[in-house]
Amino acid sequence: MAVPIRGAAELARLAGLLADDTRASLCLALLDGRAWTAGELARLAHVAPSTASEHLDRLVAGGLLAERRQGRHRYLELAGPHVAELLEDLTARLDPVPVPARSLREASASAAQARARTCYDHLAGRLGVALTDAMTRTGLLRQADGFALTGEGIAWLTTALGVDEATLRTTRRPLARGCLDWTERRPHLAGTAGAQICQRLLDRRWIVRIGTGRAVRVTPAGEAALRDLLDIDTATLA
Repeated sequence: MAVPIRGAAELARLAGLLADDTRASLCLALLDGRAWTAGELARLAHVAPSTASEHLDRLVAGGLLAERRQGRHRYLELAGPHVAELLEDLTARLDPVPVPARSLREASASAAQARARTCYDHLAGRLGVALTDAMTRTGLLRQADGFALTGEGIAWLTTALGVDEATLRTTRRPLARGCLDWTERRPHLAGTAGAQICQRLLDRRWIVRIGTGRAVRVTPAGEAALRDLLDIDTATLA
């Protein structure tokens, strides 16, 4: 009698959850790291609220999404960084298929995402890759044998960005992890360090979100800070 291969059924169930355009769209929409209501997600996926609710229930039951209730509202978010990593890794391995923009607004949104966006809780796009390259060039990050912050890198995070060193030392997540960027086809910095950098840039309004999507833009104050801290010329990201 054939012996079932361990994990095969679980892998098939996971693949089945993502093997639907609507469920995949809902998961990708949540890669911005925020929690959204079921109604908002329905609009983003261009489906009826009842259809979205059915798919969201399956994603929650399957462990890809988590839900929180606040009053009469139901908020959905990715179940954790591990889900974001899975989605981004799978997306980055797809062959790029150019999709013609149907309007100037759509073209602008696509260009903004390629320039700078959040990848769950860290930065991606040309900005994310530029930050990663600059940190590597200045000795704050090592990529030769896997991503790792150097001693100088930890000191830089605590002094230049005000990150609590205990936060870096006690997390269960990898401190630094390479995440393959699906638009740049090169790695950007993820892990606790990537998340802390993204949050500090948002807190200081060196970057701000554009609308309701994942795209962000660098503010004039951010341009000056990135130039002073890492010698990044944000004009090259355009």
